[in-house]
Amino acid sequence: MRGKSSFVVFSFLFLLTIVSYIPQGEALSLGNYEHHEIPVPVVGPESLTFDCNGAVYAGVADGRIFKWLGNQYGWSEFATTSPSRSRALCDGSTNKDNEPTCGRPLGLRFDHQTCELYIADAYFGLMKTGPNGGVARVLATSVNGTPFRFTNDVDINPVTRMVYFTDSSKIYQRRQWESSFSTGDRTGRLMRYHPDSGVVDLLMDNLAFPNGVAASLDGNFVLVTQTTSKNILRYWVRGPRMGQSEVFATTQGFPDNIRRNINGDFWVAENSDGQGKAAKFDAYGNFMEAIDGLNPISHAQQFHGNLWIGSIVNPFVGIVRNIAT
Repeated sequence: MRGKSSFVVFSFLFLLTIVSYIPQGEALSLGNYEHHEIPVPVVGPESLTFDCNGAVYAGVADGRIFKWLGNQYGWSEFATTSPSRSRALCDGSTNKDNEPTCGRPLGLRFDHQTCELYIADAYFGLMKTGPNGGVARVLATSVNGTPFRFTNDVDINPVTRMVYFTDSSKIYQRRQWESSFSTGDRTGRLMRYHPDSGVVDLLMDNLAFPNGVAASLDGNFVLVTQTTSKNILRYWVRGPRMGQSEVFATTQGFPDNIRRNINGDFWVAENSDGQGKAAKFDAYGNFMEAIDGLNPISHAQQFHGNLWIGSIVNPFVGIVRNIAT
């Protein structure tokens, strides 16, 4: 994002405080939409993930990760990312200046072979917890001697089990994202973590606010959303094109998280001009469909025929029931 007007639009979108999540487009109706409230006063379930048993988890603004226990019991604290977290300071906090102390878990992914949870925390880097949660353990905080400043999202290759994650800027932290946008910062990176050795490889550099990341179903490539460039990049990690990259697709809005479904298609959360939507692309980058009226949106993930919706400002997780597979 380089123009002043675009920056103002995006700033308005992300700073807007919304207390309701009202379907606005024709694609949604009250009959197939519902939401699960996050414990008051917590907000911001930016990223969601599902464990080995199909339970859903959400990382929120005060540095905690919650697990959904069902309608009877609601959400339960599962994990935290800060090793020196103060409950008095952090619990329920929405103050971005507290984030370096409290942590801000953004990307979440379970390894369905080990049932361990990988976490991209904006301030503490790539992390992991066991199946029972607790305080996350740091796996990586830098690559080639350059520290991460804004660790954003994470995914696991379903074939090789390599872990891919993004760092949105070498210069700006998450609490300074406005400066990253207004300056046209292109210092973001895509990395690969080797679970067996702990080695971190730099795959792509000089990216424009790399955000969401998702590996393909066949494990041959990784997709990265460039939020400020309004596109999705494809980086080949296997096969004859290994190490090459190109634009996979362009988006109408500013893309955030991207998630693969069981068929190998990808759902992308987009925002533009105060409007949010979930857009679906096939494995070749062809646009398939979109669900409008999701304001604001940071995450869209298809699971068992439902589309789960995350947001950086809302106090709940949304669900669009019974979408087509």
